[in-house]
Amino acid sequence: MQSRYSFLLLIAIFSFSCSKPANEEKAGFNSVTGAISLDSLGLTLIHEHMLVDFIGADSVSSNRYDRDKVIEKVLPYLLEVKELGVKTIFDCTPSYLAKDPGLLKILSEKSGIQIMTNTGFYGAVGGKYLPDFVKTENASQIANRWISDFENGIDESGIKPAFIKISVNEEEPLRELDAKLVRAAGITHSVTDLTIASHTGTWNTAKQEVEILQNMEIDPSAFVWVHAQAEQDFQNYLSAAQLGVWISLDGIGWSIQEYVDRLLFAKENDILGNILISHDAGWYDPAKPDGGDFQPFTNIFKELMPALNEKGFDQSDWKLLLEENPEKAFSKK
Repeated sequence: MQSRYSFLLLIAIFSFSCSKPANEEKAGFNSVTGAISLDSLGLTLIHEHMLVDFIGADSVSSNRYDRDKVIEKVLPYLLEVKELGVKTIFDCTPSYLAKDPGLLKILSEKSGIQIMTNTGFYGAVGGKYLPDFVKTENASQIANRWISDFENGIDESGIKPAFIKISVNEEEPLRELDAKLVRAAGITHSVTDLTIASHTGTWNTAKQEVEILQNMEIDPSAFVWVHAQAEQDFQNYLSAAQLGVWISLDGIGWSIQEYVDRLLFAKENDILGNILISHDAGWYDPAKPDGGDFQPFTNIFKELMPALNEKGFDQSDWKLLLEENPEKAFSKK
């Protein structure tokens, strides 16, 4: 089975790498307004949302929201965190959940914040947000779609992704559909060098994804374990860090105490260099009146920082978490 995946991987690399433009090799990151340099991220939130529609892949449409109303709602929250020093935000809304690169470009231009978008598909929630073709296409065919986003831009927008965003269901073993998404992400990474961020949960699931990637000869440092705050055994953070996996604690928009505990453990065990933090906050929901309640992107600065500073965190720790680690995690490998 492994040799078959290796063969698919070689085919994908041969098909696309020869035609990759030279300037793509040198570009640091693709923002929604164009390529930016490696050292230009600054203070970065690596997992936030501007717009999410949970209606399902078979019904999602740009006709379900008014861009102007979304901008009116979201822009003040971007300007708020810009005042707090945020320079870059990774928008983690995947395809078929109302990802709108054109909207993100407008928000970026109006706010002055660099925004990154993604390619990939979201397999969690039993595949509700997967288009039907994902069930019949193989990993290489799915990867070709994501590679095309990187080479040509997403849909008609011309905007290129800065990372790969997938998600899987919490099962052991992984459903074949979820494993296929991981393999597709691995093929895409091997061609584009984009980092893979996977909505996961516990290490029991994440390590299965890492093993698939390792079998494809992909280093675990290309993998971001999203929602690692779901892991209750902190020793598993040490296992992940030893492999080089990025451990993303990214629900800080909703609470802070569990993150205080995890971040203290990370510092005490010298794995803070493997940790990413963000709020997973926002967002405009087309199904709710006026887009629903928008959760601000501020808990890290207003609540988490004071709580951890009292316990010994300092400016160098925050620079590592919010500037250095995002640059390393999402830069081309």
